[in-house]
Amino acid sequence: MKYIITLIAVLGLSAPVMADQKVPETQAEISLSFVPLVKQSAPAVVNIYATRVTQSRPNTFMNDPFFQRFFEGGQPEPRVQNSLGSGVILSSDGIVVSNYHVVGMATDIRVVLNDRREYTARVLLGDQDSDLAILQLEGVSDLPSLDLRSSDDVEVGELVLAIGNPFGVGQTVSSGIISGLARSGGSNGGGRGYFIQTDAPINPGNSGGALVDMAGRLIGINTQILTRSGGSNGIGFAIPADLVAEFMDQAKAGNETFERPWAGMSGQPVDADMAETFGLDRPGGIIISGLHKESPFDLADFTVGDVITAVDGQQVNTPSEMVFRMSVAGLGNTSQVTRVRDGTAVDVPVHLMSAPDLPSRNLTTLDDAAILAGLLLARINPAVISEFNLPLNATGVVVINPGPIGVRVGVKPGDVIEAVGGETMKTPQDVSDALKASGRTVQMDVIRGVSRVQLRFRL
Repeated sequence: MKYIITLIAVLGLSAPVMADQKVPETQAEISLSFVPLVKQSAPAVVNIYATRVTQSRPNTFMNDPFFQRFFEGGQPEPRVQNSLGSGVILSSDGIVVSNYHVVGMATDIRVVLNDRREYTARVLLGDQDSDLAILQLEGVSDLPSLDLRSSDDVEVGELVLAIGNPFGVGQTVSSGIISGLARSGGSNGGGRGYFIQTDAPINPGNSGGALVDMAGRLIGINTQILTRSGGSNGIGFAIPADLVAEFMDQAKAGNETFERPWAGMSGQPVDADMAETFGLDRPGGIIISGLHKESPFDLADFTVGDVITAVDGQQVNTPSEMVFRMSVAGLGNTSQVTRVRDGTAVDVPVHLMSAPDLPSRNLTTLDDAAILAGLLLARINPAVISEFNLPLNATGVVVINPGPIGVRVGVKPGDVIEAVGGETMKTPQDVSDALKASGRTVQMDVIRGVSRVQLRFRL
């Protein structure tokens, strides 16, 4: 026993000594504890509870075009859907960012702060493609907020924290590193384009939460995961803070929808075989495969076969990366786009603009005299091409809303009507006249995506 007592005395363990609690101050000290970082950042991350009311059919057969005629008297029933997610306070006056798939189309939004205060909120601006939404909390002031950090400064290997409300258990913090940049998204949400990848655990409910660096700055909004089980597998995606900043600027300017510059071009990544052909020392960039005649790139003297390698000094390797860079630069500005032609690289200024809404769309709803009464049509122009993701060379007439009869015969929004009864259609009025003269049997040729479809029906 005396030997044990002697050993304890030698090691200085004869009596426990409580160390003084001290907030880490240096980078070395912070790396040993996330406590001060969490205390700084967590109050600006909120829980969001959103409710939306949708209309559902009272009978499953109502969704079948064949059976709909037998249930004409059936009325849609309201159905309440609830969603749970997170958000980040961007300014002290209650501007909050979250994911569109959390709050989009919500009829009631309740935001709960870290200190349990609750506020109602309304959507100022939302965009499904980017999966971002800007909210305004009602009746607030002097709230904690996070500063934004440029995503161009983020590097693979940096330590990060993900803060959110996974599975509704309450605010939770997880740690990890930046494991990749310029990624394409995963399976959840509608976002597309450039994402920051992290291995910090992200689970359902984390959507809209914060990804922060070791200085407590917001570098991304957690939005998606890549998973087979439904839980975190160590591959999560965050929308970069640079795009969040552009959303906030447009929301403060009064925009209700996000306006992104129009490229008016199509392209594909340059692989190894293409790189040698185009005089590049390595694969990378985008080769232009199509240009609209009113595209800002066409106006800047780009042509099919040119290779784009960078926008504003930042390398781009996919069309979605280029769209991200243009969106961050913002409408009305000019970007320096690096073009490679005949092996020579030059920086070309490109004015960033929205898709022209000319010539006029000539929105036309067919009246009861037409066989497809209620069909809403528009003349195709660059703005319509952009909104409906139509081929760049699309011309003529597009279906905006098929109407009740159009749905029954298989007409869908976004269908480009090429011909009716074998006659080429150029304007909505052409379609209206052709349908009125067609009798009860109609043959309609449409382009749907990349396919041509022939619709034949008798009413």
